[in-house]
Amino acid sequence: MSRIRRHLGLALLLASSTAFSATPAWVARSDAYTQPVLKDTGKYVPEDATELGDESFDTAVVDLKPRYYERELGDTEKRLKALRVQRAREQDPKVRQDLDILIDSREKKIATMKLEHQYLLNYMNVGELVYGGLRALLDPRNKPERQKLALVRLKRYAGKEAGYTPIALLAKARGEERLADRKLIGPYVGEVEEGLNNNATYMDGIEELFKKAGVAGWEADFAALKSQVADYDAWVKEHIVPRARKEVRLPEALYVNRLANVGVDIAPEQMIERAGFDFQEVRDEMQVVANGIAADRKMLTSDYRDVLRELKKTSIPADQLLPYYRERLKDIEGMIRAHGLVTLPERDANIRVATAAEAARSPAPFMSPPRLIGNTGEYGEFVIPLANPNAKSKDKMNDFDFTAMAWTLAAHEARPGHELQFASMVEQGMSVARASFAFNSTNVEGWGLYSEALILPYMPPEGQLVSLQARLLRMARALLDPQINLGRMTPQQAKDFLMQEVVLSEPFAQSEVDRYSYRSPGQATSYYYGYVKLRSLKTLAEIALGKDFDLKAFNDFVIAQGILPPALLKQAVLEDFIPAQKARVAAK
Repeated sequence: MSRIRRHLGLALLLASSTAFSATPAWVARSDAYTQPVLKDTGKYVPEDATELGDESFDTAVVDLKPRYYERELGDTEKRLKALRVQRAREQDPKVRQDLDILIDSREKKIATMKLEHQYLLNYMNVGELVYGGLRALLDPRNKPERQKLALVRLKRYAGKEAGYTPIALLAKARGEERLADRKLIGPYVGEVEEGLNNNATYMDGIEELFKKAGVAGWEADFAALKSQVADYDAWVKEHIVPRARKEVRLPEALYVNRLANVGVDIAPEQMIERAGFDFQEVRDEMQVVANGIAADRKMLTSDYRDVLRELKKTSIPADQLLPYYRERLKDIEGMIRAHGLVTLPERDANIRVATAAEAARSPAPFMSPPRLIGNTGEYGEFVIPLANPNAKSKDKMNDFDFTAMAWTLAAHEARPGHELQFASMVEQGMSVARASFAFNSTNVEGWGLYSEALILPYMPPEGQLVSLQARLLRMARALLDPQINLGRMTPQQAKDFLMQEVVLSEPFAQSEVDRYSYRSPGQATSYYYGYVKLRSLKTLAEIALGKDFDLKAFNDFVIAQGILPPALLKQAVLEDFIPAQKARVAAK
């Protein structure tokens, strides 16, 4: 399995050391404990450190030298032991909480490393690896001097600097080491085929990034790297493809581990039951809204599926897509201010269309977060792909470019969703432990889906129906992902269900089942689970405060906590927010 994480939606690590506000004393103390953990990340996967914003690793490349597993595991176990000692000595409650976050992250990392080493054949897609590593440096939000460091990383990837072996040769050597062990499970055939098909797009993407950055002197090293990737792909076809598994399902221990890593702490069976109930409830809500839309439009049918298909016909031309989304976001911001939902910044949010390479890597809308270590004014970007290069048909991906969709997608990815979530961490300051090592999809995506629900009551009926459709998709993810990974249904059956009941296009439905099957098994369940946790917590706060509950104050408080796991966020609401609100009311 690749040690470089996939860029899926918001499945990204973040860390914060902001230039926008003074660092509180407890944050400085916490960050001192966290720095060695960050350096561990950079030592073995410096590409991750680059995305975090740690410039000290900008020219380094992933460690694929012999015995990297043993070395990284040993260092992680030593770090865990040291953190436990520090936790026992620390007196500050907030710092202790951050040390708990760090300890949990190391425990999960060790468990994952051991399980994957026990079960899985070594495989990584070198084309995607080098694209991600170079893109992190060539990102247009980086200053020119940082972009130029991509030349050094490129040279090292290609083995053109003394002391460096081509990364493709190292990946091949690590793959060959355990190839003869027939007990190890190969990668899913769909994953391997997708990687092979996408690598030309990744190579084109690298070339495009260098040209846009205006960096000179990359051509010769890039030509060598491109040739090495092609040779590696030929080796993959000869040696990995025959070992690739035809069945999606992995051992259940691996799937449960992946659920835990994205913040889901219930059993797959419980997830299926809960999501199955809520799927029915949301679908019924959709039908009520669809009845009204059909009556207003004098449609011959009021079935929610047919109404959605009709709405999808209002396609926005590509050259008008970004202006249209920006207008909808202005409308949403007006709703937020009018109804006192959450505090908004004065500046505009950034929205753009994905490049071909970004769409190949992440064929669904996503937030590209800013660097949060050493941030000097960079903000996140809401990115919209217009096609799925991995689709199985030539059907148009019409799920994000029609007028009614703009409401819920802008609310989720921009405001009050992820853009606001990450900007808040930049502007107010946040400990690295909370912004990085507490990060998981449940924490992040729960807020995104919660944000859609905040705006839904104020949307026009068409926007409400599509917002409920987006919620229905999250329920479907939590229902289908576990069933695929428990061997109860095939990816094709899940795809058919999504196209029929959730009314997804073929390209988008394909990207969904690819996500459940091999891109990131378990991750898609986190939206629903995080949403349930956050809405339940809001109910507890409403009960505790009664008529004194202040929605804006609650949402601002949640945003101010950074990306906390549900259990820690609940603790903060119960121990800090509710008592503070009661004291504020009593003082009036």
